Amino acid sequence: MEIIENTNKFAQKGEELFSIGDLLRMCINKWYWFIATLAISLTLGFLYIKKTPPTYIRTASLMIKDDSKGALSGESGAFKEIGLMQTSTNVNNEIITMKSSDVMTEVVKILGLDISYKTDGRFYDPVLYGRILPVIVTFESLGNNQTASFKITISGTEATISNLIVDGKEIQDSILIGNIGEPINTSAGTITIKVNPYYSADSIITPIYVSKHKLSDVVASYTKALNVSLQDEKSSVVNLSISDVSIQRAEDILNTLIAVYNKKWMADKNQVAVSTSDFINDRLAIIEKELGNVEANISEYKSKNLLPDIQSASSMYQSQSSETATRIIDLNTQISMARYIKSYMASSSDDFRLFPSNAGIDNTLIASQVSNYNSMVLERNSLVSNSSESNPIISDMDRTLAAMRAAILISIDEYINTLEIQLSDLQKTEDSIRKRIAESPSQAQYLLSVERQQKVKESLYIFLLQKREENELSQAFTAYNTRIINKPTGSMIPVSPQSRNILLLAFIIGLIIPIASIFLLEMLNTRVRSKKDIESLTAPYIGEIPLSYKKKRHFIMRWKQHEEKREMVVQEKNRNVINEAFRVVRTNFEFILGNEGKNKIVMFTSVNQGSGKTFISMNLAMAFAIKGKKTILIDLDLRKAALSEFLSSPKYGVSDYLNGNVADYRETIIRGKYHPCLDMMPVGTLPPNPAELLYDSRLCHMFEMLKQEYDYIFIDCPPMEIVADSSIIAQYADMTVFVIRADLMEKSMLPIVESYYTEKQFHNMAILLNGTEIYGGYGYHRYGYYGYGYTYGYGKGYINDNQ
Repeated sequence: MEIIENTNKFAQKGEELFSIGDLLRMCINKWYWFIATLAISLTLGFLYIKKTPPTYIRTASLMIKDDSKGALSGESGAFKEIGLMQTSTNVNNEIITMKSSDVMTEVVKILGLDISYKTDGRFYDPVLYGRILPVIVTFESLGNNQTASFKITISGTEATISNLIVDGKEIQDSILIGNIGEPINTSAGTITIKVNPYYSADSIITPIYVSKHKLSDVVASYTKALNVSLQDEKSSVVNLSISDVSIQRAEDILNTLIAVYNKKWMADKNQVAVSTSDFINDRLAIIEKELGNVEANISEYKSKNLLPDIQSASSMYQSQSSETATRIIDLNTQISMARYIKSYMASSSDDFRLFPSNAGIDNTLIASQVSNYNSMVLERNSLVSNSSESNPIISDMDRTLAAMRAAILISIDEYINTLEIQLSDLQKTEDSIRKRIAESPSQAQYLLSVERQQKVKESLYIFLLQKREENELSQAFTAYNTRIINKPTGSMIPVSPQSRNILLLAFIIGLIIPIASIFLLEMLNTRVRSKKDIESLTAPYIGEIPLSYKKKRHFIMRWKQHEEKREMVVQEKNRNVINEAFRVVRTNFEFILGNEGKNKIVMFTSVNQGSGKTFISMNLAMAFAIKGKKTILIDLDLRKAALSEFLSSPKYGVSDYLNGNVADYRETIIRGKYHPCLDMMPVGTLPPNPAELLYDSRLCHMFEMLKQEYDYIFIDCPPMEIVADSSIIAQYADMTVFVIRADLMEKSMLPIVESYYTEKQFHNMAILLNGTEIYGGYGYHRYGYYGYGYTYGYGKGYINDNQ
């Protein structure tokens, strides 16, 4: 559980250490990646520009006239007042018409755009059109939905047709020869090749590749390429634009489109005007006949029935009937109000309240009586408020008020009777008038209906006569609905391909690809790369050793490292980077051991093979020897014997002493080969039982004797976790240098290294980082991970340490 927690901690630490600065350093050190990708991307961009035909855009502007403002309307002026048609031009509708497939179909047919011509070019096949088109091909029997393609080679007046393909099927033995201007019978029907009269070159370009496309596909293509839009929301100016590889073809399409639109618009106008004239003439003939019949019927009916002017008499009776009805309504209203007031006065529980004085009763006497009564009530109520009801004056006034109320009720009854008599008389008068009106209803109704029809037909007849004249004038003065503001024009600079944008995009891609690759590789890199990755280890850190050589990659095996010779790089009076690095490690080494640093046994081990233990031990031993410390380097890697190989693999060594073949270990020591203060002890014969030899008491005896002779005893040990040799040797060591190879050891192994230190499996364990890049920062190259290859036989071992 603890190892898992440590693993998560180291992984999180590694993620935090990766920054933009690290990525920038990686990119700087991979500058050749950028040169390669930029060269490739810019080359591809340049080739794309060269192989893409340039496309040009042409624009035109025209104004749509609003015919609703004109005095004469060719399309629907005759029906504007009737409300049958809309006379004003809708610009949006005209835009849709211009972009319609019907208009574009006629344009394609007029210009023959369903047949395309090309010739051979250096990077692409240029289009032939207009003045640069040598010949014009016509298909007499090929349908609009059929396709065909072939190559024309012209020699003098003869034309050779080859590579004929009809409807996607290649025609075998399709080479045909014919004269220019004469029909040629082919599998695609009769083909005629004519010289273009507008061709301006001295000699005919050859070969020419002719393609007959489906009419619907060509129409759809150009309709999609055409852009029609309003220049401004408040104006009726329309902008037309189209892009094409041929400037002349783009201009011809716009000019032909405008001409076809005007032609169709004029045809529609004239067609409507003719139809309008026919309609008006037909209606005039019918109305004229109907109007004559109506007038004859009126005259005949009046003569037959001896009728006067019924209209005047009827108007007089209607006026009298209306006045009588008004008076009846007024009398009914007054009777209702009089009865309401009477009911109000009779049902009152308060004898001394005021009566309404202006309640709609048109009678002066009753109004005067009510007014006097209300005045006396007010006076009586005022006296009561200042005295009491027992006052004699108030009693007299009460009797008077009672008499007045009775008189008012009598007057109201008389008023109601008078009104009812008047109402009865008016009702009789109304009945008499109605009888007079109803004496001849059928004659009056018939004459009124016939005369109304006469007036309607007469008005419609006059209206149609006027509109017929307007329609005739409109046909004579009909003009185009558009006015060209700007003829098709445009820049000679192609809109595509845009060289600047394409090259800029290629440049950006050339930068992004290596950056993304480096970033991805680093994200996938799970190996220790620099000191930053091992900062979480609590074991003492004694320094780092940079690479002593420049990394190289095999041309084929890119991820495998070349074998490098093991060498002694530490030299006296040498101040290069690696010598200074070993001096720093030596200083830190002495600081950890302190004053008791003499006669100490130091073992070098690692987790991975190839970490450079042999290289580190031999050069660090040389660093101490240069300082005057008596040092011996012992190769106790009894399975691999890497140091022994550096010493040319002597016949006898420490293994021979441990197995008893050599009586004295001193006989195996190689003294002063590289420095007077530096001795070395090779392995000698590779033993079949290295672990058992290391348990031998001779090893302990040897160490005790060596301590008396040497200041430092360095031991090159095999890696941990593979064999038990290092654990056996650790019991004799006073200090353990754990070598971590940059770009080789996986970060997942760091918790194991940490556990070695925290669990005190080794005495005075310290960390040394080997193989970092000289320029510092992260290690950007990876070494191949080799299998250790341990065996128990002589002559077998894992591969050589390289540093």
